[in-house]
This record gives sequence, structure tokens and C-alpha cells, in this order.
Amino acid sequence: MWVKAFDILCEKLSKNYELARIKAVGGAAQHALVWWKTTPISPVQALDPRLPVHAQIAAHSFTLPNTPVAQDTSAHTHALALEAALGGPDLMAARVGTSAHASLLAAQLLRAREAWPDVWARTGRVQVASSFLASLVVGAPVGMGEAEASATGLWVHAGPSSATQSHWDEGVMEIVGGSKQEGRRIWGWLGDVDVSGGRRRIGNVSRYLVERYGFDPEAIVTPFTSDYLSTYLSVCPSPSDAVLTFGPMDALLAPASHYLPTRLYSLFPHPAQDSTEKKRYVAMLTSRNADVPRALVRDMYTKSWSAFDRLVAIVPPGGSIGLDDKLFSFWLLQGDSHPLAHVKGIFRFETGVKVNEFRDLRANPRCLLESQVLSFRVRWSRMIATGVLGTAPGRTRAANPTPSPISGQSKRASTAAAAPSTANNMGLPFDPYDCTPLPARVLCTGAAANFPSIANLVGDVFNAPVLVPTTQIDAAQAVPHRNAPPPGFPARAALGGAYIARWVWGKEKGTPAGTGRGGFEEEVRRLLAKRWAATGGAPLRTNAHAAPGGSKAGSAAGSGASTPYGARSALGASVLMEEEEEELEDAAGAGYAFGDELGRLRSVTGSTAASAMTGTSLGEPPSTAFTTPDLSGTSGAPPAGEAAAPAPAALAPVTALPTSEAEMQLGLAKVAEPDVDAFMSYAAIVPEYCRLESLLVKALI
Repeated sequence: MWVKAFDILCEKLSKNYELARIKAVGGAAQHALVWWKTTPISPVQALDPRLPVHAQIAAHSFTLPNTPVAQDTSAHTHALALEAALGGPDLMAARVGTSAHASLLAAQLLRAREAWPDVWARTGRVQVASSFLASLVVGAPVGMGEAEASATGLWVHAGPSSATQSHWDEGVMEIVGGSKQEGRRIWGWLGDVDVSGGRRRIGNVSRYLVERYGFDPEAIVTPFTSDYLSTYLSVCPSPSDAVLTFGPMDALLAPASHYLPTRLYSLFPHPAQDSTEKKRYVAMLTSRNADVPRALVRDMYTKSWSAFDRLVAIVPPGGSIGLDDKLFSFWLLQGDSHPLAHVKGIFRFETGVKVNEFRDLRANPRCLLESQVLSFRVRWSRMIATGVLGTAPGRTRAANPTPSPISGQSKRASTAAAAPSTANNMGLPFDPYDCTPLPARVLCTGAAANFPSIANLVGDVFNAPVLVPTTQIDAAQAVPHRNAPPPGFPARAALGGAYIARWVWGKEKGTPAGTGRGGFEEEVRRLLAKRWAATGGAPLRTNAHAAPGGSKAGSAAGSGASTPYGARSALGASVLMEEEEEELEDAAGAGYAFGDELGRLRSVTGSTAASAMTGTSLGEPPSTAFTTPDLSGTSGAPPAGEAAAPAPAALAPVTALPTSEAEMQLGLAKVAEPDVDAFMSYAAIVPEYCRLESLLVKALI
């Protein structure tokens, strides 16, 4: 399927662009493995330009045709077993830079050896998907970069103060392979790793692409990387920013100054840095329970994304107006990141007591989202305490930091080496009311960021403005609820790969931008500033080659304003009857190419009929009505003499708020401003959230 997708991509490019003008090619792919058979010559080195690639690299070229992707959880138990063999999560993280998680590539190798010994015996090479894609472009086998090697669970990264060099861990490979000999086989499968930092060409485009599609034979190919790291690069974050990507797996990424691996987060070498500059890193927090729980709650309680968004907007923070009766929910449909690796299930709490269902069903969508965002906020604070982001993390790095709501209050004495007193923080190792260590801005991508209610919630929890790429805002006017952009709009992961290609090409050609001072982000900012000046300040927007008439009119101005609740209180005044926004896709549009961000897992619903959910105003007793769709009035013509029901409202995506010119130059637009009162409300419930999370981890409830 991936090989055929490559053919389709090349065909589309050749029809819409002059490929001879392309000077450099970059790319990205999901973090997955491709299992090749043992062959004397790699199939990618002997391609006939008269035939498509998929006709020459058949399924029998691979020992494992249906390879696990990042969302696969089948190797979770193997990951936990490997973690135990290495002495536990802390020792494993200190050794190979990461602790156990369901998509760990070392665990997938271990599972393959135990479950399919015939596959193991016939395998001659294993590549990560990004290297596989790069191999198709170059026409020769390509190794992986150190950023992806660090995510395998098999790589030992040598930090700046280490006396050794980065290398594959023979001991871990021996555990995975079952013997020292099989461990050496794994080493041979994975090959050498590029530890240069990523600023180099890996080759030129292949003869096959030159002859079949007309590429310039001098066009260079630059290192490919994983989709989440490429998405991170596409928004050029500042040291004080955080990048929040929504999808089947949500991820919060931030620039890190030091290599201090722990089980609290994943840590990667920056995938685009010059070998002469100081080592930089990217810290990442992940949540596997992301799009799927959101889609499940939508189906259970609203049946449409527009109703979901409005319901989140009108329900107060914590699901209740009261200060001491907040609602909490944890939707852990699969084992998640630390500390919830062993916890599964749906858990709801009212006034600190576990319940099967909330008395007010309308609270479920908001409580789910609050749980997801609060999890990142709490784990961010725990990550800050390790010092991985530097001595002055968060908005203290910003030139004009947003003041903390408690900045005018007297603060406890503390030292850089000692954590604040937990006695004054309700048992927490951080102060939930102090936003100084939090990011100065949150840069969001993914379909969930198109929802005004979610953008507002993120801004309020982090007390930071939320920015979204302008191209994503434009794409949301056409299709607001899918991670894959509509035709003609760039995918963030593909754009990050293009930025790397331009960055490396500048060095290869000796251009002023390529030889200037500063790292990848600084040079991309210079290029975008130059583009901004050349176009007279035109925003980064495109729908090139989009289907005519594919976009609808923009939503009303101000739909991205920070209105935690009350601004769109239509619930209770009328019945919410929304059409199902999930149009069926044809086969060509349903697949997600390598350059796309993580494609959203589609949830299959039993019915696409509109659903009705009755409700009362928030001041009345909570509703206990069931949310089963009432199908009695959703089909057929209206009775004689009665007017037809009005057309259902579609989801109104976020719109751009006033944004600084510097941010517009980078192709970013502000969609939500923080509300200090809402931030303080969420800070007040952080201790209870942490208490309930601790009870789940300890299996006490």
C-alpha cells in the first residue's frame, strides 16, 4: 500500500508541477518498521522507469506485509517485558533514552521474533518508514537519523558531556534477539545511523524518477524524519513555545537544552541541526487516548462535531458552576504513557466519588477534553522540574513574558536545586497557580485545534495564547474535522520536510541563508521574512489545485474568542439536531500519504441519522435524559401544514484573531487568548485531578 501510495503521489505531482524545477526533496513518515526479505540487490536499485514502482516491488519483497504503525498496541506487553528486563522504567530511560510504550520499535522486533519465527528467519533488512520512503526517492537503501534511532529503544545517545560516542546497545539487542548472534543480526538489519545532525544530503533523486517523471538529476535528497518531529519543525517554535499536535495520538513537544532522559517524557536529538552547533533536543509528551475517545464521546452524547463543540463551550469549567463539586473523567481505552501505562477503562468522578455516569450527561464532552489537556499541563510541570528544558524554562525565556496571575504576591524562598515546598502546594511538587514555567505560546496543529472550544480550553489551562497555522485555518473552512488536509492545502509534516530540504540546499549551494549564523529555525524565519517582504505582507495561504468550490464561507468573526461558557448557550433553548459531518471518502482520498500528519482514526457509527439531545439551562437541576437518538422525526416529509425543520448547523471552525506581524510572517495566526480567571479555576482543580490520577495508578479504585 505504501509503495502504491508513492506511485500515486508522484503521478499527481507530475501532472500539477514542473518537477524539473525542484532542487531538493525532503519528507516524513510515521514511526513504523518495514521488513525486507534477504536479497542480493535491493529492489529499489533496479527499477525500470517504464513501470510503476508497485509493479516492480511486489508484496513478496517484504517478510511482514502488514507492518504495525504508530497506533498499534499489540506489542505493549513486550515493551513492558523489555522494560522489566532492563531494570524498570527509570533504568531503561537512563540507558536508551525512553521507557516502555506500546509503539516502541524494540518491542515490535521482540514480538515478531516470538510470534512469527518464519518472518524473523527470512528478514534481511529492517527500515523505519521514513528511511524506506527516502530509499524510494534516492534509489538506494538509506539509513535512519539519530532522532529516529533514539525512539527505537535500542540506541544509546551520547550526551554533550559523555566520553563515548552514540551507538546501538548490544545488550538490549541481545535481549530482543534472544541471543548474542541474533542481536548482531538486528544490528545488521538496522544499519548505520546518521549522527551528523541532519544538515547533509543523502543523495540525489534516482535515475528512475528522472526518466519517468522528469526530475532534475541534480536535485538533492535530504534526510527524512518522523511525522511528529517534522510537524514540530514546520511551525519553527521559539525556545519558550510548546507545540501541541492533535491526532490519533496527541503530542506536546518543546525545545530542550539538555539531555536528561527520564521516564516522564521522550527525548530526541533535534532532527535539523548543524554538526558545529551546540546539541539541541526535543522533549515530547504523548497521549495515546486522543482522537478515538473524542470520537466515542461525540457518538455517545452528541452524534456530531458541531454539537460537541457547542456543548463544550456552554458547560462551565470542571463541568459544574460550583467550586467544590467539579467533575472528572479519565477515558483510558488503551495503556497510555507514564504513569498510566497499566490503567485501562473509563472512570468518572463526582465530588471525589467514582460514578458510572454523570448526573448531567452534557458534562461528558468537556470533562473528557479537560482531562486530556490537564494531563499535558501536569506532566509539563513534572518535566520542568527535571531541568531538561533549561534553567529558565517556559515563558521566562520569552522577550516579553506574560505575567503570572500570582506575580504580585510574595513567593516562597526556593533555590534552583530544590523543588518548591510541597506543603504549600497541596502535596504537589509544583505550584499550580504559577504560570511562569508554562509555555509562552501554544502552537497547535491537527483537526481538534479547529474547534473554538478546544482552542479556548488549551489557552485557559496553560494561560497562554493559542496559535494555529494560517493554512490550517483556511483548510478548516473546507473540512474542519479531519487531520488530513483537503486537496490543495499542505500537510504540516510534509511542510517540515520541505523546510529541511530548503535548509540543506542552502548550505549545499552556499547561499547567504545557508551559510548564515543560527540554527534551522532562525534560517527558516529569515526565509519566511524575506518572502513576507517580497509579497508585500501576504499571509502564508494556499489552496493550489484544490477542487473548485471546495471551500465554504468563513465562520463568523470572533468564533475563536475566549468564551469558556455562556457565549453560545443555545443548548436548552432548542433541540440540537446536527447532520453527520463525516462524508464518505472515495478510495483515492481515504488513504493518508507519508507526508500527512498522523491520519485520524475514523470511528464507525451505527447510524448516521441526526440525533436529538434535549437539555435544560445550566441553572436548572441536571438532566438525566438518555441520549439515544430519537429516530421518530428524522426521516420522511413533515406533516401537512407544518414547516420543514431548518437546515442543521455545521461546525464553525476557528478564525484568526488580531495577530502580530512577526507571527503572521511564520504563517501562524492567533485563535484563542487566555482567560486569567479560567486559568485560576483550572489551577484550583489540578490537585484533585492529580489525587484521582494517583488513585488510578495505584489501582485503589
